[in-house]
Amino acid sequence: MSAQALTRNFCIIAHVDHGKTTLSDRLLQATNTVSDRQMTAQHLDSMDLERERGITIKAHPVTMDYKAKDGKVYHLNLIDTPGHVDFAYEVSRSLSACEGALLIIDAAQGVEAQTVANVHLANKQGLKLIPVINKIDLPNADVETAKKQLEDVLTIPADEAILASAKNGIGIEDILEAIIERIPPPPVYQDDYTRALVFDSLFDTYRGVVTYVRTFSGELKTGTPILLMGSNLRYDIKEVGIFTPKQIRTESLKAGQVGYLIANIKTTADVKIGDTITNAQKPAPQPLPGFKTITPMVFSGIYPIDTSEFEQLKIALGKLQLNDAALTFTTESSLALGFGFRCGFLGLLHMEIVQERLRREYEMDIIATYPSVVYEVTKTNGEVLMIDNPTQMPDPSTIEHIAEPMVRAFIMIPNDNIGDIMQLVMEKRGICEHTESLDAKRVMLRCDLPLNEILVDFNDRIKSITRGYGSMDYEYAPYRISDMVKMDMLVNAEPVDAFSCIVERSKAEARGRHIAAKLKEVIQPHLFKIAIQAAIGGKIIAREDVKSVGKNVTAKCYGGDISRKRKLLEKQKEGKKRMKSIGSVDIPQEAFIAVLKSEN
Repeated sequence: MSAQALTRNFCIIAHVDHGKTTLSDRLLQATNTVSDRQMTAQHLDSMDLERERGITIKAHPVTMDYKAKDGKVYHLNLIDTPGHVDFAYEVSRSLSACEGALLIIDAAQGVEAQTVANVHLANKQGLKLIPVINKIDLPNADVETAKKQLEDVLTIPADEAILASAKNGIGIEDILEAIIERIPPPPVYQDDYTRALVFDSLFDTYRGVVTYVRTFSGELKTGTPILLMGSNLRYDIKEVGIFTPKQIRTESLKAGQVGYLIANIKTTADVKIGDTITNAQKPAPQPLPGFKTITPMVFSGIYPIDTSEFEQLKIALGKLQLNDAALTFTTESSLALGFGFRCGFLGLLHMEIVQERLRREYEMDIIATYPSVVYEVTKTNGEVLMIDNPTQMPDPSTIEHIAEPMVRAFIMIPNDNIGDIMQLVMEKRGICEHTESLDAKRVMLRCDLPLNEILVDFNDRIKSITRGYGSMDYEYAPYRISDMVKMDMLVNAEPVDAFSCIVERSKAEARGRHIAAKLKEVIQPHLFKIAIQAAIGGKIIAREDVKSVGKNVTAKCYGGDISRKRKLLEKQKEGKKRMKSIGSVDIPQEAFIAVLKSEN
């Protein structure tokens, strides 16, 4: 039999905490890829953040050799995928590097929102799915309900499901046999062109960029000149190898194999995920399908709390970007917060992880501005602008309309909470398109919502309304025209750029009142009255006043005519008026930090 016929490429897809990483640990042990002595829990999750949160941030491939019941030794390539929607494009590229997938469902919790979204992705790529009902040894496991949901929600026959417990090693051999029987071997191309799909990359300080590839046709060898078809760059291969999970150098990577290559590539920005690598001397006529450039969806300003740490923050962001090509940053300055960076992220989780890594790994003390999304602004002359920062907004009189990015959300909740969740969706300007009963206890809502409405607290509020039983996943949907306006915050008639934001007109007043009330608490009283105003264009929509510091100028007047006191008070009034027109309001850095923290 050919090497390709003995190869199986698969991945594991599941909702958060359904046992994906534990199952990959058991597979490594069952195939003796990692010895019991070297084995650690969550073996493929190398980052502290991944272990703490129980999520996969970076994909980790591994090659396992397994002797099946038919006596043949098969090469099983497991491509571990991140599960969160922020990394949906990376997940789709990892899935396209496989021919099949293990779909894990928790026997106690059943099908969840992310399970549905991942099955959609896998079906789009035409993968063969093997359902695994995990955690069957739990006292509250309900295998029958999980099987029923498999058929009703995902339209997968229940008799295909394998019952397992990754923690106790139950059903692991059945899973390995099912991978060999049900997942097809890699397809054989009839031509002799070289094609390899890039599904991830990693920066190594000593060797440059390590590119993770799946070879579809041809062969990659040391010394072969290669061409990256997306960026049109040429290199010579210095080293190729496979993962076990450590990198092991090999002679070559043949068709159907998963491994890595090193070729003097200096930055991960040159290696685009989803790109096709081909032989530079005999390039393939077309790249592999599905490649697209990743664009950030959420933007936020990141500033050092101590302005002297600006250069250190720049270096730290540069180092993070080496391993994360999806992170973008440009320098920006704010009157209030000094110098900082405007950073672009794939989504909220991505933003949270980058900020957390800056604090932990680089010990940076940072403050982040309120996250914003990219708006599509069409001007009256037909010009279309993509705006991610309120300060770039053109004059309102030149704007034809503004469109905002939307998401299609899958929300799974207990029946009892349907009213409260519907109210929450309406409050967030969403439309509930479809309601589907999953079983006697749970329903799934399919809703369209604006992305900027779910940025901050939407998921938290679903969890608190449903007491932790609700789950949500979403995919990006097309832009929709909305009545969006730029709201400025004025302190003593001066606009403060750090608090400017783009909001929906009906929500602008409430947002303006909230920020004004917060600023009133943190701005110290001056010798004159300070007006804090929220404005849309020239129209004031909310106002708070910081009272002036009082001084009793009539204290030295004892007795005598009342007109003497009046004269002094009039003089003070004139002085305060003059001071208000020329005096400047000093807003301390702590005030900005307090307001931005309450916003986030």
